[in-house]
Amino acid sequence: MTREMKGCIGRLLMTAAVLTTLAGAAKAQEAFNLDALVEAAKKEKPITVYDSTGKIVEMAQNFAKKYGLSAEGSKVKATAQLEMIIREARANNIQGDVSIISDAPAAMAQLIPQGFAESWLPPDLADKIPAEYQAPLTVVNSANVWAYNTELFDKCPVGNIWELTEPKWKGKVAMQDPLGKASYVDWFNQMAKHGDEKVAAAYKDFYGKDLETGEQSATAAWIKALAANAPLLTDADAAAAEAVGAPGQSEPFMGLISSAKFRDNADKGMKLGLCKELKPWLGWLYPGVGLITRGTDSPNAARLFIHYVMTQEGIAPQAADGKMSTNGDVSLPTDEPSGIGSALDQVLPYSMATALEDWDAREDWQDFWRMNYQK
Repeated sequence: MTREMKGCIGRLLMTAAVLTTLAGAAKAQEAFNLDALVEAAKKEKPITVYDSTGKIVEMAQNFAKKYGLSAEGSKVKATAQLEMIIREARANNIQGDVSIISDAPAAMAQLIPQGFAESWLPPDLADKIPAEYQAPLTVVNSANVWAYNTELFDKCPVGNIWELTEPKWKGKVAMQDPLGKASYVDWFNQMAKHGDEKVAAAYKDFYGKDLETGEQSATAAWIKALAANAPLLTDADAAAAEAVGAPGQSEPFMGLISSAKFRDNADKGMKLGLCKELKPWLGWLYPGVGLITRGTDSPNAARLFIHYVMTQEGIAPQAADGKMSTNGDVSLPTDEPSGIGSALDQVLPYSMATALEDWDAREDWQDFWRMNYQK
């Protein structure tokens, strides 16, 4: 079976799953009773929640204290979550009851249509969550942003993403390796699908002429040029943030990091600044999808946790890191350290509508990066 045929089948399965989710939410809306859900949850076994951020430990503890339940948060990278959920389901040995997975394409292509997990939309919050984030339920949108060292510069030293492909920044751009971080190649595809004209316009703005390229898109031309400029690739945001923001540097780096790393300015004395004026975007968003594993012994407690993290109180530990709830009534704290909340119009949003296309295109973008990367 070709990749195209698999992609088509996956999209059909996902469409069916989405329609089922929406129909179920519509039926449940009138009947939903939060107090009844709490009482049902108290009769069930403790739950374990997977997420790729360590803040999930605090969130599970807060949830347990609020409702008088037992819950454990476990920090697990998205790739490992995917493997664990599938393996546990096949072995009929469910360990993780809830997953907040930062790999929306994998969730939509594998976990939901193949029956390993399901999305649940809290009926009483449905009118606060945009339709595009309801099926599957997107819990948060997280930002990866371009950062600079405020000890070396009064403002961001780069005003256009094409500058990062120039000799001046050769070997001086720190970022996670796209071959090890799927959300990065998803970002490539999102740019090509939804922002290619802005990448081309940024080229003309910087060089004063139209982009002429043999590549399939302006995005591909920029990615090729960035890869050829020998960026410093890391296996985690922490290393990229350290390269950019460590105090006492004389050789400046630019970096692409999670907004969560700006907390290190206070915690570790880092000097990270947000490149607010960067064209065409200062960064990009990626979604965290909330799923309940099929076969959990605690379906009501799992739903209650999903409901909880969709509230201001529940998501607070992640909101402090600049992660944005899809619940329109929930806001970022005013003292969130990155300042991303005041610059969202300069961030490339993630379109859930093309998540399955991101999944289908991953291998192609990884091959493209591999061919063009220079050390």
